[in-house]
Amino acid sequence: MEIFGVPLQAMMSQLLLGLVNGSFYAMLSLGLAVIFGLLNVINFSHGALYMMGAFLAWMGLSYFEVNYWVMLIVAPLLVGLFGIVIEKTMLRWLYKLDHLYGLLLTFGITLLLEGIFRSFYGVSGQPYPVPDALAGATDLGFMILPNYRGFVVFASLVVCLATWFVIEKTKLGSYLRAGTENPKLVEAFGINVPLMVTLTYGFGVALAGFAGVLAAPIINVTPLMGSHLIIVVFAVVVIGGMGSIMGSILTGLGLGIIEGLTRVFYPQGSEVVVFVVMVVVLLLRPAGLFGKEK
Repeated sequence: MEIFGVPLQAMMSQLLLGLVNGSFYAMLSLGLAVIFGLLNVINFSHGALYMMGAFLAWMGLSYFEVNYWVMLIVAPLLVGLFGIVIEKTMLRWLYKLDHLYGLLLTFGITLLLEGIFRSFYGVSGQPYPVPDALAGATDLGFMILPNYRGFVVFASLVVCLATWFVIEKTKLGSYLRAGTENPKLVEAFGINVPLMVTLTYGFGVALAGFAGVLAAPIINVTPLMGSHLIIVVFAVVVIGGMGSIMGSILTGLGLGIIEGLTRVFYPQGSEVVVFVVMVVVLLLRPAGLFGKEK
């Protein structure tokens, strides 16, 4: 069976690849949206922390024989703790300054982290095996679904929707939003706003670490894997609307699918289609698809 002259199995394979990429776009842009929306910080180091999560998983297996499932929990926690240290020692002093200062600081952290990992591991990729429980593929009739890629999409959706629910639909989320808009009023109710801000930043970067562990068995783990992805992720955040949680999730998944379809019909355009969409959206709606016009 063919669709527009393209075999169905080939099209579905590219759509799956686009959905997997979209899952990473969604998770990384979600972390950026949480940090910007609640802390007003443009975290350019997000890609480097994504890389750090992947490397921690690889190091856990290579040096200590810690399996994938343990590192899927431990690596994001370690990245989150690292983010807390960054927030408490550096970022905290920049909240009242222009966004540019936070951007420059996190860009410097990116260069530092990439330089450290490159000095130890070079630029060649480090392979990470797919966990045995998710090895192989499943024949769906119209396509062959690699089990691990299906798990990546499922895990990303669960984490993204759970994060959206906590921030938008729970009392904790209302405290977070209120703490950023009127911290003195919230502190009057006995809530430790500085601690809440620190934990929020730690959680945002832990999402990047989680995405890095998910990515490790799919692509080779390299010091530059984050820098290759972060520009696209920033475009996703801009298209969805800066600070919009659901906008980041839907836009990330949607752009991944658009990118996959572009590979089918016009492969040369797959590398730039996200940026073309960004230009169109900014011309028609500068605040983004889900952003609030000021």
